[in-house]
Amino acid sequence: MENVIILGAGIAGYTAAIYTARANLKPILIGGPEVGGQLTLTMEVENFPGFPNGVQGPELMQMMRKQAEKFGTQFIEGVAKRFDAKGDHYEIQVGEQVLQAQTVIVATGASAKWLEVPSEQQYKGRGVSTCATCDGFFYRGKEVIVVGGGDSACEESLFLTKFATKVTLVHRRDQLRASKIMQDRVFKNEKIKVLWDHVVEEVLGDGKHVTGAKFKHVKTGQVTEMKTDGIFSAIGHVPNTKIFEGKLELDEKGYLKTDRFMHTNLPGVFGAGDVQDIKYRQAVTAAGTGCQSAMEAEKYLENLEN
Repeated sequence: MENVIILGAGIAGYTAAIYTARANLKPILIGGPEVGGQLTLTMEVENFPGFPNGVQGPELMQMMRKQAEKFGTQFIEGVAKRFDAKGDHYEIQVGEQVLQAQTVIVATGASAKWLEVPSEQQYKGRGVSTCATCDGFFYRGKEVIVVGGGDSACEESLFLTKFATKVTLVHRRDQLRASKIMQDRVFKNEKIKVLWDHVVEEVLGDGKHVTGAKFKHVKTGQVTEMKTDGIFSAIGHVPNTKIFEGKLELDEKGYLKTDRFMHTNLPGVFGAGDVQDIKYRQAVTAAGTGCQSAMEAEKYLENLEN
């Protein structure tokens, strides 16, 4: 019987591992399908405290993993495919292995939806991004494209106008899905142009960075190209909560519901990071909730002993 099992090897999971390991709880961390989380897709991180010159996303995750390992975290590579409550403990299946724990920290994250067009994967972190807050600063004085039509796409577009000289919002329909107030802000901003009835067909680049995009008009089928320095996909995220359906309380979009102390609806199960954060999705907020969930798990275990 383990004290704590942590699901997810992103910044929230690693932070939870560091805290629970330092509390001598000997945590087990199950990596999942995206080891390192969203930060492995961000080449330069300049808004995480303590790095005045910035840090590479993959490098930061490697350092956090080493820190968790240093204090005694045990890592299991694999994907959890079953989660069950068993009276006073929980069972998690990874491959053919079944683990039991008194507490579980769910930090499985939310995966960004990609456009799934040619060359997109090649230019991830080199002109293709899913986070304007993370990468917008690098497009000062440049032109960018945002793909989407909801509130997130509008928010990303407006944020990018702080840096970019021109933002083209590309939407596949002839009207936005965003709230009225967000649409009004977009239409009033002189830096934003909306390209209606178009979808991205291909990401163009020079082998090192994005140089443009190829579009198709959804009604006429006409294909055109546009020069751009960056492409931001803002078509949403998918929380990684499938194995918890019907067992943990989720919201209408599948995000894990937690209270302000990271508690879920089951005692001893806590949530951290993007799996329960529908608003901020930042490295520093994920680290904060990872810390909170770890401290709550430690307190829960202490109460069991008493």
